[in-house]
Amino acid sequence: MAEEYLTDDEQLEAVKRAFTEYAPWILGGVVLGVGGWYGFQRYQSHQNEVAYRAADQFSQMTVALEMNDSKKSLQIADGLIKDFPNSPYADQAQLTIARVDVESGKSADAVAPLTHVMNNSKDTELQQIARLRLARVLIDQGKPDDAIKLLAAGTPGSFAGRYHEVHGDALYSKKDIPGAITEYNAALGASGGGVETAMLQLKLADLASNEKAKP
Repeated sequence: MAEEYLTDDEQLEAVKRAFTEYAPWILGGVVLGVGGWYGFQRYQSHQNEVAYRAADQFSQMTVALEMNDSKKSLQIADGLIKDFPNSPYADQAQLTIARVDVESGKSADAVAPLTHVMNNSKDTELQQIARLRLARVLIDQGKPDDAIKLLAAGTPGSFAGRYHEVHGDALYSKKDIPGAITEYNAALGASGGGVETAMLQLKLADLASNEKAKP
């Protein structure tokens, strides 16, 4: 390069000229770099603060549920949905509202929050949980056929056991005992289905005894 053949004084002058010419751009780049880093740090700090507040409210909601304080849990759930609508805690709040509705004997009111989570949650597991709970609500409302259609529209995946169990419940409510037995057995055989084995065995035993009792 040409700079290699300049004298020390000439190199010094070249550096001075270069600095004079490019200093504003260099300084601007430094300022932007520092400003960008500082802005990113502020953004990260804000996001962490928001996540902490949401987690804290979620924890309070959970405690209220455990204490059977439905009024407080609903108040916190409404706050989570309003203040943190894009967080997974908002989905949990919707599920909490649905749970309180069902436990309060207002299962019809649980349909909306469960449908919202099923259709809009970014968490596929929460979508599955909402679909299964909604199917149970439909069964309780005397709509087993709607529950079966709802289950058929889903993709069970790791929830296959739960799907079979709820499908069995729907068939049982339709007095289709052989069909219910088939679904309960499928639930027991589903690998990693997350089913409560003891409860399923009780259901099967009850159905078997009823079948034997028939004349």
